[in-house]
Amino acid sequence: MSPRPETRDSARFSRRRTVTDLTGQGEPLHNAASEPPCPQVDAPPTARSTAVTQQRTLRILLFSQVFSGVGLAAGVTVGALLVQDMLHSTALAGLPSALLTGGSAVAAVSIGRLSHARGRRPGLAAGYLAGALGAAGVVAAAALELPALLLLSLFLYGAGTAANLQARYAGTDLAATGNRARAVSTVLVATTVGGVVGPNLAAPAGHLATSLGLPPLTGLFVISGAAFAVAALVLILWLRPDPLVLARSMPAEPDARAESEGAKPAERRRPGLWLGVLAMVLSQLVMVAIMTMTPVHMHDHGHSAAASGLVIAMHVGAMYLPSPLTGALTDRWGPTAGVAASGTTLLGAGIIAAASPDDSVVLLTLALVLLGIGWNFGLVSGTAIITDAVAIATRAKTQGVVDVAVAVAGATGGIASGLVVAATSYPILSLAGAALALITVPAVIAVSTRRARA
Repeated sequence: MSPRPETRDSARFSRRRTVTDLTGQGEPLHNAASEPPCPQVDAPPTARSTAVTQQRTLRILLFSQVFSGVGLAAGVTVGALLVQDMLHSTALAGLPSALLTGGSAVAAVSIGRLSHARGRRPGLAAGYLAGALGAAGVVAAAALELPALLLLSLFLYGAGTAANLQARYAGTDLAATGNRARAVSTVLVATTVGGVVGPNLAAPAGHLATSLGLPPLTGLFVISGAAFAVAALVLILWLRPDPLVLARSMPAEPDARAESEGAKPAERRRPGLWLGVLAMVLSQLVMVAIMTMTPVHMHDHGHSAAASGLVIAMHVGAMYLPSPLTGALTDRWGPTAGVAASGTTLLGAGIIAAASPDDSVVLLTLALVLLGIGWNFGLVSGTAIITDAVAIATRAKTQGVVDVAVAVAGATGGIASGLVVAATSYPILSLAGAALALITVPAVIAVSTRRARA
């Protein structure tokens, strides 16, 4: 009798031995005695499954960013005031910002390396936990009046800032190339909730600290430390699968434009890398310098802590709340246009801050809102450029190094801001920031000209 032709159903089991059972229905049976079980091999993630995982990843990141946004509030709102109170020096009021961004620089490298080796989940969680430890150290230093411990703890607290910023990269790991700016913006906008609520907790947090027998200015650090710890816990428990680890298991996304022009993707994208770094470095430098000295400037001219807290809250909201719009515009018009928008907005912010009367909270608020929007454009467009420019195999380490440059720029702005205001004035500092923002204009022109010639 000739063998029965193979049916479509039986073809599915071509890797396993099949026999015909007594009923003659041709069911495949596995002979365990003569053949070991066939191992189950996970299929590569499909486009649909990747999209589902990406949406879940963004939801988890959104949740954790709300808490980490609260964590950012203390260093921005009362850090300068706390150091000014303990060290009795206006010239050193910019030192907390410098320490925070310096600590962020060191942490950025560590988080990047840990993410490269183990994935985003352990890298980001470690950064948040270090930030929580730094917050506890600040509270202890203020209570015990130990300036050295205060400065060391502020440096460690910067790790929470680094983790908050690097979370945006986790949002891009599984995003398609044309949607990366929107993925960045989705992660950033979640920080708005915590970033706006946090500074406005200054007064009740001060009452909480007083009830605990602590200096009033430490109240926000108590809340921030707890918020960083919760953000770490959220990632540890729910950021699964790890987006970076999963992205590495997927086939590389081809660069159709580069292939059509006969060049390798790296060769076509490399010229944009420096522009992305420049956009983020300049926006961070200008933003930190002006933002750091605004509460001090307001305090010196008789404004209350509640007024300065409101201005900073509006500023932090402007840093993150416009993210969906800036992300969509960057994806639509290209990251180079986003860099140009960043420079022009920061220019306007510096001019308005310099021209604001000392008693005008409204104009200072407008200046700080524009400052936040300009920073947002720089971060979103710069992140999209850098993510496109670097291969997935080395992306986490490179992003960590780039964030070091961003943190160093912030530290420079923080240190210089206090010295400039002490030597000159707040308006001079604001005009200097506006002048620095103009550097992005020739940079954008150079990139656009080079692409037109290519």
